Amino acid sequence: MEYNILGEPMPVVVCTLQPGESMLTERGSMAWMTPNMQMDTNAGGSLGKAFGRMFSGESMFQNLYTAQGGVGMIAFASSFPGAIRVVQVTPDHPVICQKSAFLASQPSIELSIHLQKKLGVGFFGGEGFIMQRLSGHGLAFLEIDGFAVEYTLQPGQSLIVDTGNLALADATCSIDIQQVPGLKNKLLGGEGLFNTRVTGPGRVVLQTMPMSGFAAALSPFLSSKS
Repeated sequence: MEYNILGEPMPVVVCTLQPGESMLTERGSMAWMTPNMQMDTNAGGSLGKAFGRMFSGESMFQNLYTAQGGVGMIAFASSFPGAIRVVQVTPDHPVICQKSAFLASQPSIELSIHLQKKLGVGFFGGEGFIMQRLSGHGLAFLEIDGFAVEYTLQPGQSLIVDTGNLALADATCSIDIQQVPGLKNKLLGGEGLFNTRVTGPGRVVLQTMPMSGFAAALSPFLSSKS
């Protein structure tokens, strides 16, 4: 499988598949394809896995597209202005990402829920208890809201991230929360009560404009017209 990511800030990934190769998508993100791409919709395994995908922000059903009788082409488009990032997933290198980040992958990738182990992260960390976990072996394409900024954290090295700006992290990273210091900062600083703390080792990808922030920025203008 070959791919090309085009068109930021409204990106699309165009995949060229050899005969018999397949691509998996969860949300009907197919934008265009050649006529020899065969579509098969299924639950992607057990009912429990299907419900798990639903709780992680995806559809219960998966669409599998396979090139038949020759080389095929299929394109998957992002649903929000931003970036598409490709991640290499291996059995010893799973990836944790925000809900609804998954765009498409090779069929050897398994999408499941990732439950935050710490109550504080679940309530105040910006993405709730449930995130997405990508495991297996192969390539996956993820949606990033806004511009993507990447860091590689060394063991014990941390970043403090505003709520919602964490797009994805290696499963080797730990995610926790910390309070904004000082009562005046909490009440008047406009940054909320908590930030997310990500600690290495591992890669972290941050996003500059989470969808929730975009909606909040537009809200005053939309409400003034109602």
